[in-house]
Amino acid sequence: MDTVGGTILVAVILAVIVAAIIYKLVKDKKQGKSSCGGSCGCCPNSSHCHKS
Repeated sequence: MDTVGGTILVAVILAVIVAAIIYKLVKDKKQGKSSCGGSCGCCPNSSHCHKS
């Protein structure tokens, strides 16, 4: 029974961490923050940022 309690505790902790990360990403996106480094020459997603 102790292993079940430990497993549940670890699962709850991981769920809280994942929820906090998602919350931070959504909050940053709403504020217009980005993780882009500005070097578009070698970025595989540059066509999504700059539609020209």
